[in-house]
Amino acid sequence: MRWAGLAVAVLVGGVAGGLVVAGTDSSGSGSGACAATSVADRVLPSVVTISARRGTSGGAGSGEIIRSDGYILTNNHVISVAANGGSVEVLFSDGTTAPATITGRDPQTDLAVIKVSGRTSLPVIPFGSSSNLQVGEPVVVLGAPLGLSSTVTSGIVSALDRTIEVPGDNGQNALLVSAIQTDAAINPGNSGGALTDCSGNLIGVPSAGASVPNESGQSSAGSVGLGFAIPVDLARSVSDELIATGTVTHSYFGIEVDQIPAAAAQQAGTSEGLYVVGVVPGGPAARAGVRSGDIITELDGEAVTDPTQLAAITLTKKPGDTVSVTYERNGRSQSTTVALGAQPASAAPAASGGSSGSSSRR
Repeated sequence: MRWAGLAVAVLVGGVAGGLVVAGTDSSGSGSGACAATSVADRVLPSVVTISARRGTSGGAGSGEIIRSDGYILTNNHVISVAANGGSVEVLFSDGTTAPATITGRDPQTDLAVIKVSGRTSLPVIPFGSSSNLQVGEPVVVLGAPLGLSSTVTSGIVSALDRTIEVPGDNGQNALLVSAIQTDAAINPGNSGGALTDCSGNLIGVPSAGASVPNESGQSSAGSVGLGFAIPVDLARSVSDELIATGTVTHSYFGIEVDQIPAAAAQQAGTSEGLYVVGVVPGGPAARAGVRSGDIITELDGEAVTDPTQLAAITLTKKPGDTVSVTYERNGRSQSTTVALGAQPASAAPAASGGSSGSSSRR
């Protein structure tokens, strides 16, 4: 449950090393702050504290009520420990508790939905939109950091469109796609809670916080003013599918790639990009003419240098959507269009890649 000890070094916005992103299941501030008192009054009744256990393992996180009949949105890493024979309990803002069952979870996006029974007319958090957010916009974070329920912090949107790789299930990684970066304090226990605008509308799901390693390599405790939330537009789409079917179907290229670092590309006299290690016979990429040995240099008109860019497309686009692909073959640049397929269960990525020598299946 707690990601302490499972933190990984990441590259954030071109700043290498130094930062460690860890899950937050266990107050920074900015200018132009929201009226946090009114946001708290409006939103806290919809925010819950979640405890998940299986045997001697367990932990706590946060969530928000998204349907009045008991559906609650949270992070997968908050409740995954209880996925096979464990138990989940919800603490409401009025101090009452209720058992919950797992409706569905999506380890790839680190999102999950749980449900409490026997409750009607629960206070629902209003959905906002993450599509028009602006850097500098004031925000509020609500949740249960360090198990302290109904905690409120405030800050601003400090950056947008971060793609953050975080530890996931069974040694694999999850990907926070187009994450919202904020300086509002996000600490262990905030995961799955609410990032809202000044009107109290849900705009993101706080999921990870950065920390700075000390001299011994251990992560520092507490917020350092760099937290990351899953955009609500993605969270809403995933939660609707989990409620409807219990699972999420992601899109699929049908290729395996390796990153080609700039130095290696220069030495080999090739373009920087993604080296196609393998192509699934009859898969979407194969039907579009992509072959093993090709070097993908652009996806949808954007230069691609990291496997997480490929992964992000599979998590944000639907099966049937098309993606333009520019690739190099035998020194010549060519283009094609891939119609994405539905990801088979056997094709769930074993690794997200992101460094030389690592592979990513998408």
